[in-house]
This record gives sequence, structure tokens and C-alpha cells, in this order.
Amino acid sequence: MTAEPPKLPELADGDFYYQDLGGGRFRSTIHAQGAWNAHEQHMAPASGLLADRLDRHEPRDDMRMARLSYEILGLIPGGEFDVVTTTLRPGRTIELLQAELVAAGRVAIRVTAWRMITSDTSAVAAVEDGMIPSPDECKPYDGASVWPGGYIRSLEMRVAEGHRPGAGKVWLRTDHPLTDGNDSTDTARLMGLVDTANGIAARVPPGKDSYAFPNLDLQIHMYRRPEGEWLGLDNAVSFGADGIGLTSTVLHDLSGPFGRAEQILTLRKS
Repeated sequence: MTAEPPKLPELADGDFYYQDLGGGRFRSTIHAQGAWNAHEQHMAPASGLLADRLDRHEPRDDMRMARLSYEILGLIPGGEFDVVTTTLRPGRTIELLQAELVAAGRVAIRVTAWRMITSDTSAVAAVEDGMIPSPDECKPYDGASVWPGGYIRSLEMRVAEGHRPGAGKVWLRTDHPLTDGNDSTDTARLMGLVDTANGIAARVPPGKDSYAFPNLDLQIHMYRRPEGEWLGLDNAVSFGADGIGLTSTVLHDLSGPFGRAEQILTLRKS
């Protein structure tokens, strides 16, 4: 017998990624739909929502998030779910926060974030990561021609010269706010785009008779607070010979590089 496909979830209707139902409960829209399965959420907007919840958790004006470490514990179901935030390690100058996305009775994503006190170090500020061409210097790129799903269709993408399988420089932005409240910070909104990095310069085309290469995590380090609506990805993808790969990305806003992202991949023959 042929197995029936999973039932599609009941989604919220709106020009945003998530409907805030109150009390830490949310419902995804079609714009948060994943690329690997129609009934799941894409990790990118889900990670943005978790960053937004951490932003709002016992906020302090003298601190900012500097590292976000996401663990993807399984398929992220579409539809309704809860987000639970806690402080794991309070502190005067350094705090460790946690948020969990709980759906269908289990934790689908767990993220921890180091929040650090800020101070004026402009006298010694320096960056070794290089600049990439601006969005105006890049060409429009149709990510939906490579990847299915509502999330990919929600993006405006531009690609720099020299883009090839395994490496590329791509800019992303979206007109859709994270939630129907439309009041997220630039940091949270841009974190909601970072996971896209694993698909912008895939070494092999996704789909039948190729390989699947989903990431199991998303590690983000930020040496500067990002700003604006554009996220630039200077991207390189490595595949090992034993079924494990790595996507490495320098993250940019319009002012230049602000951090790095890493995603470990499981390679599976499709």
C-alpha cells in the first residue's frame, strides 16, 4: 500500500509569517512554509520568531544578543505552536537565554543566546571580513525556480556575479513582517532570513535523483548589531565524503559585514 501524504496544517491567513495568538502561542501562514515538505515550516522565519521572543524576554537597554545557537530537533510542523522563553544564566554583564518552539507535543527547535553588555570600543573597532557588492550592483534572482514552498516565494533575492554551485553572494529581503504585530527589531527580522544560506548556492540541485542536505543546526555570531531590511550572504558550501557537509556564511547588512553563520548538514541520497 502507498502511504498517504501528511495532512496539510491549518494555517493563518495574512501578509505576515506568524499570527500571534497570545500567551506565547502562534500560528504560521503560508509564507513560513518549508522547502523540503509542504506540511512543515521553514527554519528561517521560525528562527526569526525565536529571536524576536528572546529580544522581548526581560530586555535590557545596555545589552544585546551576540550569539544564537539553534538546534533543529526534528521536522517543524506548520500551524499552531508555542514558544517558551527562559533565562538559563542571569548576570550583570553576560546572560544566557533559551527559547523553545513546541509543536505537536514536542520541542522542534531549541535556541540559546548569549546576551552581552555593550560599551564604547570604537577606538579599536576593526573587521577582517571583506565587503560584497551592494544589492543595486546585483541581478534579480528567482529562488523559487530552485526551491518550492511559501517561504522562498516570500523573498526578494539578488545575486552577485560569479555565483556558482558551492559558493555565491546573495542579498535577501522580505515585505512580510515576522508577526501580525509588525513590531520586531531589525535583528530579529534579519535573523529570520539567515537560514536561507543553506540553499542559495547548493552544490547539487535539490530533488529526485540527487541529494537532500538539510541542516541540523544554525550557529550565528554577531560582532555588530545589524540594521535595515537587506541581509547579504557571502556563502560557501562544503560536502565531506562521509555524508556530512557544512555551509559557512559571512553575514552583511548595507553597512558591511556584521557576523558569521554556520550550518552542519546531513547528506542523503534522494
